[in-house]
Amino acid sequence: MRGCFPAPAVISGAGSSTMTQIVLGGRRKKDPFELPVCSSTSTCFALLIHKEHNQQSQIQRQRQRRRECVWLSERRKWKGGRSVGVALQVQQQQCTYESREDKEWVVVNFYHFVFIKDAEAEVAKHLSFLEGRDIRGRIYVNQQGINAQYSGPLRDALAYVEWLRGDERFSDILVQISAALNGHAFPKLKLRYKPSLVQLEGGISHLPLLDPSMRATPLTPSEWRKRLEAVNTTTEASNKDLKTNQILLDVRNGYEWDIGHFNGARRPDVDCFRSTSFGLFQPEVIAADPLENVDKEKTDILMYCTGGIRCDVYSTILRQQGFQNLYTLKGGVSHYLENEGPVQWVGNLFVFDSRLSLPPPAYKPEAITKPNRHEVSKNNTFAQCYICSLQVCELRHRNCANLDCNLLYLCCMNCVKDLRGCCCLECTGAPRLRPVLPGFQRYKKWHTYRDTISQSKLTT
Repeated sequence: MRGCFPAPAVISGAGSSTMTQIVLGGRRKKDPFELPVCSSTSTCFALLIHKEHNQQSQIQRQRQRRRECVWLSERRKWKGGRSVGVALQVQQQQCTYESREDKEWVVVNFYHFVFIKDAEAEVAKHLSFLEGRDIRGRIYVNQQGINAQYSGPLRDALAYVEWLRGDERFSDILVQISAALNGHAFPKLKLRYKPSLVQLEGGISHLPLLDPSMRATPLTPSEWRKRLEAVNTTTEASNKDLKTNQILLDVRNGYEWDIGHFNGARRPDVDCFRSTSFGLFQPEVIAADPLENVDKEKTDILMYCTGGIRCDVYSTILRQQGFQNLYTLKGGVSHYLENEGPVQWVGNLFVFDSRLSLPPPAYKPEAITKPNRHEVSKNNTFAQCYICSLQVCELRHRNCANLDCNLLYLCCMNCVKDLRGCCCLECTGAPRLRPVLPGFQRYKKWHTYRDTISQSKLTT
């Protein structure tokens, strides 16, 4: 790569000259390993050996740095709908990788549906590669593919992606990267075989996920934005009793929707994706089914989720139910925010790690190369406190202080104070009550608080 390092050195004057010089790009510079005038043959020989060793080491370091710089400066390019890079922008003229790779932390997300003959052996291979690398997160593998969310220093995080892409089965994976400003976003590494790559009632192992024709047609972020504009135009027209032929469907959890979603989207009246059953016309949920009475052959169904995997799963189910025109947002909302920004998007994006919520600017490439502490979106008009229903000013969830409840909910600071971090009055009297966390932190394991709470009860 041009600009990171000078051309290879050409050594001259290595005979009896008292000053060795190097030719760099047509200019002569003083050798950093310049030898003094030797007082004896043996001394000069020893110095030459030392000099040669240092020069070889320096060249090896330069080659390694050049490879790393090429990787870090790789930009996302689309060729036939395929991503061949990661969205990291670095200055090509000066590559300051030494401090960046060890000090910058990132969260990486990707998934890929592909047949894996021996999933247990695949897990062992991944564990072997990650041994000694500082990676934490959830990486699940089975016969249908891989689903990964993990954090780590930039060097280790990208090394895993590069290693994985070296396998032709995973060469075209779409990788999402965002900054982790406070180090790891996960407490530990869980890399194992899992029967279902995503949680859904009844499992997903029986679904034909390896057949692309059974999944929805993926739309690039720019294509999705154009369709959104059409959806919202259609929605306005439908208010005038005109027929709607497009439906924008949010297949995420209720708490994800609460802090951010696309304008004009619909979602079923369920709390968790795993229990989502819209489009299946079950009697107990048909009243809240966004796809009730929809023409399966003439209606375009546009689905989105955080990273894309849940849409691929559910679109396969809908395809089996006879829906013909199914479309998904390729790479999910995170990929859209990175490429299109918050156009047609309202609020923040819920993430399944310690960060909990990210504002749209967090997904722009400059947020990774020049991380800032992005504040959550404020002055929203849709997010309400779970307890008092007043508008909340911070789009971040918290867990109920009652361990046996652990409800994830939005709450204003007044209600947090009044109910001591609980979601309701009943939970304030629970036996396993954790302390109120300042700000929007995540609770640790119960034993972290158990001994302290027991000791406090003994002294009161």
